[in-house]
Amino acid sequence: MLNLSDTQRYRFTIEYDGSPYVGWQRQIDMASVQGAIENALVKIGEIDPVVQGAGRTDAGVHALGQIAHADLQRPWVPFRLMEALNAQMRQAGDTVAITDCEITDEDFHARFSAIQRHYVYRIIARRAPLTVERGRAWNVKQELDVDAMNDAAAALLGEHDFSTFRSTECQAKSPIKTLDTLAASQRKLHGVTVTEISTTARSYLHNQVRSFAGALKLVGEGKWNRQDLEDSLNARDRKACAPVAPAHGLYLVSVGY
Repeated sequence: MLNLSDTQRYRFTIEYDGSPYVGWQRQIDMASVQGAIENALVKIGEIDPVVQGAGRTDAGVHALGQIAHADLQRPWVPFRLMEALNAQMRQAGDTVAITDCEITDEDFHARFSAIQRHYVYRIIARRAPLTVERGRAWNVKQELDVDAMNDAAAALLGEHDFSTFRSTECQAKSPIKTLDTLAASQRKLHGVTVTEISTTARSYLHNQVRSFAGALKLVGEGKWNRQDLEDSLNARDRKACAPVAPAHGLYLVSVGY
C-alpha cells in the first residue's frame, strides 16, 4: 500500500472522445477513460496508480475539460508527465489526451472539491444522416424552436426534486439538486442549425442532463410546452420523463473549484 506522505498529487485536465469507452469509471475487462490513464501511468513506471475524476461520465459521453487527480510516487515535472502520458495513450490508440497537468496539494480532490460542473448537449437538425459529426451530436430531422426551449428550461432552474429526470440506476442519496443555469442557443454551421443546451450545477443525478435534453427537444419540436415540462417535473416519477437523449451529444465542458 502506498504511503501518501511519500507521494505527490497531480491535477490533470483531460479531453476525450467517449465513443470507445464504457464511461469514465474503470471496469474489469472493459475499456474506460480512467483505465486508459491508469494503464499509461503504469507504463511510465507508476505502481498501482488510482486516478480520481470529477465526473463519472457515462458510456459514449465526451469531455473537453474533465478534471482528475492522482497521487504518484515519482517526482515528475508536470509538462514531462503530460507528454509521457499522451505518448503512451496515443500508442495504445486511446482517444484520451491530457491537456494540462500541474502539481497540487493533498487537500485538493477532483470530485469532492468541485463546486460547479458545466455540461453542453449538442443537437444538429438536418434530414441527411451525420457523417463528420457522427457520434458527436444528436441528429434530429427538424429545426428546434430555441425560444420555446428557453421558456420551458426556466421552469427547471433552482432547487427541485428531480426524481423524474433521474435514472433508475442512480445511486445519489437524494433526488434534490440545485440547477444554476439551463439554456439553449443556436448557430448555423455549414448550412445546418446546431442547437446547444448548456447547463451548470454543483452536481447532477445520473442521466439528469440527457433527460433534460430529451425533454427540451420535445419542446423545440412543439410536442411539449412549458406546462408539460413543469408537469413532468412535479410528477417526481421517472415514468413522466421524456425519452432520454443519446449519450453521444453530451460533453463535460469544465469543472469549477
